[in-house]
Amino acid sequence: MAPPRASWKGYLKIAELMCPVALYAAASASERIALHTVNRATGHRVHRQYVDAATGDAVEKEDQVKGYEVAKDEYVVLEPDEVAAAVPHNDKMLNVSAFVDEHEVDEVYFDRPYYLAPADRIAEEAFSLVREGLRAASAVAIGRAVLFRRVRSVLLRPLGPGLAATTLHFDYEVRSAAEVFAGVPETPVKGEMLELAEHIIQKKQGQFDPRSFHDRYEAALAELVKAKLEGRAIEAPKRPKPQAPSDLLAALRESAGLIAPRPKRKSVARGEGARTRAGGRKKAG
Repeated sequence: MAPPRASWKGYLKIAELMCPVALYAAASASERIALHTVNRATGHRVHRQYVDAATGDAVEKEDQVKGYEVAKDEYVVLEPDEVAAAVPHNDKMLNVSAFVDEHEVDEVYFDRPYYLAPADRIAEEAFSLVREGLRAASAVAIGRAVLFRRVRSVLLRPLGPGLAATTLHFDYEVRSAAEVFAGVPETPVKGEMLELAEHIIQKKQGQFDPRSFHDRYEAALAELVKAKLEGRAIEAPKRPKPQAPSDLLAALRESAGLIAPRPKRKSVARGEGARTRAGGRKKAG
């Protein structure tokens, strides 16, 4: 297996301490099944083409520029060299500006996960000092760097012999929870219902194991592709419609195992048997 390739290389800087580091992507979608758009008639792959919205003419790559819409169909055109001059200068520095309690950062601000490692053997001592200092203080570091042509805030925390580096959303990117939850009533729950809820949670207590999570969508696609290659027909799974319980307390008791599950109603097929059970109205033949 080829060694992982760094997405970014630079220096971790804390005050006057500098350490060469390398950033690696912690998650990848490369293992997912890739579906391409093809021409049903020929089986050939289809390529995208940019066309002028008004004339319908194809626009070559060298004639494509970025534009910001200021009014309906009116744009401020930004040339590539203008955009390049405006973006922040990449000095290859990951500057740590603050240390905060590890539980202080709301995970809603988490963006993309990365791994941060020393870039060479010389950097290992300084890197270990930063890692163990964070671990001893139960703290995380907040830094900033130009990554992939944009200024990013980065959260650093100890992870085994290295550091986990998570880019953070800016405040303007995160929607207000208060707006979403404005219509949700804070209904108090107590007594038997709360006790049953706690019992169910304790009964299903476990440990976080990402290996137990299965991507059913990928598995279904893989099975579909295999069936098509083998010339087999594949039946769509039956999806029962979820129904909200009419009696919440009874549903909680059933979930907690305090009462026997209610028998499911059997669907009666239309036909002779159905007419017989409906009231003995079967006609004599």
